[in-house]
This record gives sequence, structure tokens and C-alpha cells, in this order.
Amino acid sequence: MTDLPEIHGDCPARFGAVKDAFAANFTDAPEGLNELAAGYSACIDGETVVDLRAGWADSARSRAFAADSGTPVFWTGKAVMATLIALCIERGLLDYERPVACYWPAFGAAGKAAITVGQLMSHQAGLPGFDEAVEPSIWFDRTAVLERLCAQAPMWEPGTASGYHPITIGYLAGELFRLVDGRTMGTALREEFPGLDLWIGLPEGEHGRVAQMRKPAAAPYLGEIDAIRRSAFLDKGSAPGGRGSSEWRMMEIPSANLHGTARDLAQLMTVMATGRFKDREVLSEATLAAARRERIHGQDRVLPFEMGWAAGWTMNAGLDIFGPNAGALGHYGWGGSCAWADPQARLSAAYVMTRQSPHLIGDPRAVRLQQAVYAAL
Repeated sequence: MTDLPEIHGDCPARFGAVKDAFAANFTDAPEGLNELAAGYSACIDGETVVDLRAGWADSARSRAFAADSGTPVFWTGKAVMATLIALCIERGLLDYERPVACYWPAFGAAGKAAITVGQLMSHQAGLPGFDEAVEPSIWFDRTAVLERLCAQAPMWEPGTASGYHPITIGYLAGELFRLVDGRTMGTALREEFPGLDLWIGLPEGEHGRVAQMRKPAAAPYLGEIDAIRRSAFLDKGSAPGGRGSSEWRMMEIPSANLHGTARDLAQLMTVMATGRFKDREVLSEATLAAARRERIHGQDRVLPFEMGWAAGWTMNAGLDIFGPNAGALGHYGWGGSCAWADPQARLSAAYVMTRQSPHLIGDPRAVRLQQAVYAAL
């Protein structure tokens, strides 16, 4: 047991159990993963109904975890990335069923000509990492990364299995978006969803309000290690390195370095729950159906789970990591953060924290909050 810090934010009596669960994560979290700082927010029909935060933004406890404390959410940013790709589908700039090479001819080399946009977004392209060792600093050279991936052959037959692309998907989807839209994803996020404190590429002037992360005490379980999993997670160059954290924050890596708040992640995910953002329609029913549709289900070649993928989001069916409804979908980030949408309940929600756990998906602290919010519906 630890002392409970003061909880700030809004939580009407109807959702009192959510606040209780949030508090319990600080004092009696599953597996001893007591929070250091965390935020949780939920929206129904686009209206924020719960918005909670507590804790300290640094290990010295000199800065409170405030409403504007930015948190790196790592892989959870893929939920935002996928929403931006869906926006291109809505506008006719992309089609999930057309080959990526139709928009980006260089991508079609080395046996990748038939890979569709939908297959790329559902981690079926066979490019979870580099097929030979590279220096970790390569990730700071976008052109070098893209040239290597375009020249690389898939590690399995595309379309036959999913294999989670932890970082590469951000470069691939980001370049595809740039080619058809003309903007980077970071720029488009700010322009399409003004007012949200979400950043793909965080300006240096904003770094002072970023909360300090505490890495997991143990490595995640990856299953039997083979060449595919090694390229995705364990090779020397499988993740950015060799530069300072400031340069990493400023890079635009849509798959891995989004910074933001739970409130604004939940607001963004209302697009996938309802098709709308605030007072405007963003995605039509036809686009939502195509984006939400499960595109593959089975044993993932990288993550140690049998799972389904929509066009960039993890499907809830069979995993039960986003509440009780099979049609919910979302994304977890390294260490426990998550954002998800449930079209049936017209609910969107997000969880951020600074104490990371070894869970790749389904962090028990987030699941506890999900269970509480659904119990209140």
C-alpha cells in the first residue's frame, strides 16, 4: 500500500466507481504496479464524462502531474496514425483495397507490389524490422529508413499472417500519407484536430512539461524468439538510439513517439466511436465500416497472441482488452497506455501513465478502469 495522491479532474457521481478504480491503481494496483502518475478520460457521444489525473510528473516529486503534463504514449500513437489514414480514405486519396505501390511505386520492389493499403495497416506486409543489422541512429534519418524498407523483401508472404510492426509502420504509413496528402502526419494532426494537445513530433519548447517515465522492471514476454521477432524487438537497431531524448521527441515517428494527454486521446478516438469530432462529421459510415473491419485474425508473427487487426487498430474480439463488446478496437502502447473506441456504446477512452509495466497489451490497470466505466453505463 502507498499513500494516495490528490486526484484532480471531473468525475460525476454516476462514474464514482471509475474514480475508485483510478484511486486503487495508486494504492493497490494489480501485480504491484502502483501508479506514480496517471490520467484517464472517457467520452460518450463525443462529450467528456470522466477526466481524472493524479501523481507527480517527476521522480523527485517536484512537479505535479497537471492537466497539461504531456505523456509519451509510444505505440498508442498508432491509433492516431490509423485515424489519419482513414481520413485519406474518406477523401478518396487512398483506398484500403488498392496496392500501396499505386501511390508509392518504390514500395512495390522486392515482391511487395501487391500489398494493399489495408494489408499494410493491419501489419501483414512482412516488414516488422530490418532484415539485417543496422545502427540505432538510422531511425533519425527518415530517407534512409524508407529506402531500406522499400528495397527489403517481406519476411513472410504478405496477406497470410499479421506480424506487428512496432516502429516501421509509422515510417511506412507516414510516407504514404505524405505522398497523397502533401503534409506530414504531425502537421495534419494539428490542422485537422485543432485544440488537441497531441503531438507527433514535439517541439523543443514543449519538452519541459513532459512527464518522466519509469521503465518496466522486467522485459515483456515475447514468446519463442525467431528472426522475425528479433528484427522487431531485439536486434541492436530495432529501436531508435544513439541520440538524446530531446531529438527523439522532436522526430515525427507516428508509430512510436506521440505525446499527449488522456483527455485529448479520448477526444480523438470519438472519431472511431461515432464518426464525428466535436461538431463535425469526419468519417462516413462507409469509411468507418472499412476502417473497423477485421482484416486478419490468427497467431501474430511478432506478438505472442492470437489476435485480429482492423486497418491499424487491435480488435477486441477474442482478447477482451477494451471492455466487453467484441466490436471495440484501439491500441496499447509500450508500458501500458491505451486508447480505444466502442461504436456499440459510442464510447471512447484513454489511459496514460508514467510507471511502465511489462504487458504488451491488456495492462491490468487499464483493464480495471475499463471494467469500471462499463459497469456505470
